[in-house]
Amino acid sequence: MRPVDIDFATTATPDQMKGMFESAGIRMINNRGEKHGTVTCRMNDKDNFEITTLRIDVLCTGRHAEVQFTTNWELDANRRDLTINSMFLGLDGTVYDFFSGIEDIERRRVRFVGNPTERIQEDYLRILRYFRFFGRIAVEGQSHEEATLQAIRENAEGLAGISGERIWTELKKIIVGKQAGSLLTVMHQLGLFRVDLLGLHEDADLEEFKLVYDRCRDHSPQTMTLCVAMLASEAEVLELEKRVRCSAEERKTALLVVEHRHRPLDEVNPLKPYKDLTIDLGPAEGAKVKQRVTEILKYQGHVHLLEEFEEWKVPKMPVSGHMILAKGLPKGPKLKTVLDELREIWKKSDFTLTADELLDRLPEVAEKLHLKLDPQ
Repeated sequence: MRPVDIDFATTATPDQMKGMFESAGIRMINNRGEKHGTVTCRMNDKDNFEITTLRIDVLCTGRHAEVQFTTNWELDANRRDLTINSMFLGLDGTVYDFFSGIEDIERRRVRFVGNPTERIQEDYLRILRYFRFFGRIAVEGQSHEEATLQAIRENAEGLAGISGERIWTELKKIIVGKQAGSLLTVMHQLGLFRVDLLGLHEDADLEEFKLVYDRCRDHSPQTMTLCVAMLASEAEVLELEKRVRCSAEERKTALLVVEHRHRPLDEVNPLKPYKDLTIDLGPAEGAKVKQRVTEILKYQGHVHLLEEFEEWKVPKMPVSGHMILAKGLPKGPKLKTVLDELREIWKKSDFTLTADELLDRLPEVAEKLHLKLDPQ
């Protein structure tokens, strides 16, 4: 397994590190972390590495901490959130494990370092980190330690002070991760499902979530495709967006899936409604529109249609406004209406009609709309 994130720790202070790196000709970037002990080096002009001085927290406010540098590895480990995250690997291969992290990994157990309440109050986001790592480490059906659950229940309110972006980063990993259904159920039981905490309602539909998760998890659903299973309406999507500051693309996907998740298949041509929807949404955003519609199929469990839909190349409407004007339609707001009518005719032909064939239907459309054509 190739690691994707390597963090280094050292007894050297930031000033000492900068002196060593400058002497070695190593470039340093982003000095914003220096007051907390972190220096970032850029190697070979492509790889960034963070090196952080050992430290202890002098004052914590649930997110921000005043730190004091130390040379004691155990004191630094003591400020970590979970035992499995509190170990160090020496350059000679020695593992330094002060809080039985290796044993916890072997037993597939997730525990806070020391007192759960103290660790959580140092940074309330650790509540969500606990569930994320539980999903990755613990086996299905494994129970949580009661002291941990009690500490989470008593400190859930602290999540209200965490930024939406940080909440969403952790929540997304829980939603698409292993044991998502059971973890979200426990989180709900502990009172975390509040709009001001996670952007989720107390009456979120967890049964629908489990159903959607089970039927499409092997087909790489986007986070929002799963998340909206817990949301009852477009209004709830917007409430979630307001709390967690999700991206515009995530919001658009969520709104589309919520609006069309009950769209029925066509008995003769199952993909026809989804192709029509892709065309209706317009060409402005290209492949993004098709991808959003793909997420509807995943949500509904129509995974047998995914390959065919993904291979379908979105056709371009063969008739343009200029072509219609050239046929004598007066300029004005009716042009869009005429285009929409021709697009409907094109869709009904399963996108087979050519530009000439569609333009031959123009007199019929003009008559329907009580318009006069004035060919030049």
